[in-house]
Parts: sequence; C-alpha cells; structure tokens
Amino acid sequence: MDVFKDDLIALAQSPLRHWLTHLPAQLDHWQREQQHGELRKWLRCVEQLPTLPAEQVQLTDTVTVRAEQVSDGQQQRIRGLLQQLTPWRKGPFDLHGVSIDTEWRSDYKWQRVAPHIGDLTGQQVLDVGCGSGYHLWRMLESGAAQVWGVDPGQLFLAQFLAVRHFMPAELQARAHWFPVGVEDLPELAAFDTVFSMGVLYHRRSPIDFLTQLHAQLRKGGQLVLETLVVEGDVTTVLVPGQTYAKMRNVWFIPSTQALLHWLERCGFSNVRVVDESMTDVSEQRATEWMTGQSLADFLDPEDPSKTIEGYPAPRRAVVIANV
Repeated sequence: MDVFKDDLIALAQSPLRHWLTHLPAQLDHWQREQQHGELRKWLRCVEQLPTLPAEQVQLTDTVTVRAEQVSDGQQQRIRGLLQQLTPWRKGPFDLHGVSIDTEWRSDYKWQRVAPHIGDLTGQQVLDVGCGSGYHLWRMLESGAAQVWGVDPGQLFLAQFLAVRHFMPAELQARAHWFPVGVEDLPELAAFDTVFSMGVLYHRRSPIDFLTQLHAQLRKGGQLVLETLVVEGDVTTVLVPGQTYAKMRNVWFIPSTQALLHWLERCGFSNVRVVDESMTDVSEQRATEWMTGQSLADFLDPEDPSKTIEGYPAPRRAVVIANV
C-alpha cells in the first residue's frame, strides 16, 4: 500500500476523508489478493525513471513535461522504460521529449466535453474508469482542486504513476488514482463533479452503474457522462451479440433519448445532450505505442458506417446532468 501512501494522506486532509472508512481495507485486500502478475515489473519501470526538473509543464491537448536540458541517454532511458508499459491507450503525452502517441486521441474527446462542464475551480472531481489518467490532468488544467481517478486496470496505474513521476510536486499532490471500481465505492455524496467517459456500455447493469455515480455526487453536483449511443427513440437499446466492434464486453448501447430517460429514472435532473458525434479513424488508431488492432480493423471494410459485425459504427454522446 506504499504506492498510495501520499494519496491516502491527501484524502485524510480533504473533504472526502470519510472515504477512509472503506478504502484502506480495500487497498490492503487488493495488495494481497488482486495484483496482476506483471504489476511488480511495471512498477519497477516507474521506479527506474530518471528524476528531472519539470521546468515546462503544459496540461493541454498533449500533456507535456520537459526539462530545459535532457541528455540523449536520459531520453532513451525514458523511452525504453515507458515502452515496457505498452499498450498506451489514452493520451497523448510528451515526457521530456518522448512523444507517446496513444491509440486514442483523448484530446478530441476533451475538446467535445470541455466547453460544457463549467468552471471546475476549487472542485473535488472524480473520474470513474480513468485509464492512464490523461483526463485527470486536463481537469486540473480546468482548475480542479483535487482529482481522483478510480480504475481496476493495473497497467493504467503504472502509466499514471509514470506520468505523475515527472510532474512538479504541486501537481503530484493534487492528482490521485486508486485501483477500485465504482461498485467498490461507498455512497460518498461528496464530489462536485463526477466524470464517466467510455464506461457505461461495459457495465452489465447500466442502471446500477448510473445509480452508483449518483451516489458519489453532493447535492447540486454534476455528472459528465460520455458513452456510445445509437440512433432511435426512447425505447431503443442495442444489445449486441458476442462482440461489438470486436469488443466482448459491450452489453447495452442506448439511444440518446433512452439514456436521458435512464438518467432521470435514476434521480438526475437537468439532463441534456451537449454533443453527439461519430468516432473516426483519426481519433482511434494503431500507433507505435499500441500496435494491435484498432478502429479501422473493427469496421466493415465495405461499409465503414457499420461495425465488422454489422451494427451501427461507433457514435458517442456527451450528457451533462445534475443531482
């Protein structure tokens, strides 16, 4: 649990301190029973990263940290260690001149979300299913006081720690990541804003998931939900077969109208769609840092408006709601 020592201290000093009634025991269980077999190797890669001054920091479309002077040897060492943490799915990052061109151009998603989220200044923000934490840094750029990411993906943990390693101390102290899922969270009712981007369709019970998100927000807080949708009316929900776009863990894809209805049934108010757009191969693609199949391989080569299975191609919506 030493990995999370500073994060737990920050939690104890935050408005979220009541989370400590559950989290330490969960982290202890995770450490004893649930660690991925490769995690120690990944964490050793993080430990071996050189320590360099963060003299240029930009939490913009490419999250960037640079020192004024970085030797070729240091840069090669950084590249070699970070490449042991592949695949990198969410980004992009530039760490001391090492450009991590991730599978997803997550900045595209942020550009669709950011104009609609309001001022995050001073807020406690939760990102459910945060991946490598790319959006956590963008939330700090938008003024959040503290950002808290939760995700059970342990490679993502190592990637987040690698990026945070290079950040200045002031930013390190404001960005946190825990290897738990939303189902492991108590009803905290304390966050000003909760983000969930690219998670809903992976949940076997979407209504339970939305209810769990609701339980994390304080009165008056906002949910920022980004997810796959299909065209249709309030009764339209796609339930794929074994795979959707070659993903085996896609369970329910509602229309935007059905999604709004779900959110209202779960107790959210002022529910509105602020963006809806197709995903194209400039946003999700194979790169040097993720060399496997990507969106181009998941679409029908004869008709890219359909997935390889014949379903409608990925369409994503951003929905904002309040409690």
